[in-house]
Amino acid sequence: MNVSPEKFPDPTLDPRQTGGERSTVLAGGCFWCVEAVYRQLDGVLDVVNGYAGGGAGEADYRTVSTGRTRHAEAVQVKYDPSRVSYGQILRVFFSIAHDPTTKDRQGADVGPQYRSVIFYADDAERDVAKAYIAQLDAAKVFEAPIVTELTKLDRFYPAEAYHQNYAATHENELYIQFVAAPKVAKLRKYFAEKLKTTAR
Repeated sequence: MNVSPEKFPDPTLDPRQTGGERSTVLAGGCFWCVEAVYRQLDGVLDVVNGYAGGGAGEADYRTVSTGRTRHAEAVQVKYDPSRVSYGQILRVFFSIAHDPTTKDRQGADVGPQYRSVIFYADDAERDVAKAYIAQLDAAKVFEAPIVTELTKLDRFYPAEAYHQNYAATHENELYIQFVAAPKVAKLRKYFAEKLKTTAR
């Protein structure tokens, strides 16, 4: 995906959320890379790698990796809505975290477990996500259609412990250097004012 994040508008529908911690579940390819992006964002309290879209009995890395379950590799982003809005989380999702125009794949990672999905918690989240996709389509930000699925969240299953905070603890791995690190660098370049102080 070679679209500059500068082309991505702020969501026009992004109502202010109240309350304390909230969470959302997003799938955009390898969860290590999506997690690495969101850990940098100010207002994000925690990011958990896991699986969504299928049942409990198959929610493990070895089984999900076969591509024969309904799961997608996903991240649960826990955030403070007074510091970062749901709409801004989606803006990062579409502009930095993944390519929403490739069905069942992200780069060399191929299979339904790598599909693009927003697992919305309620009607309000669904409406914001649906409106932002329509806004991006109308603005012709991408040359290809957005294929991101909007699916009501049933359950989120945290992944095995060794998958958590993976990019930060495996920064010398080639996959992390070639796939996750460029996303983080892109975030730091285009969203510098929205990063945690320690991430700048």
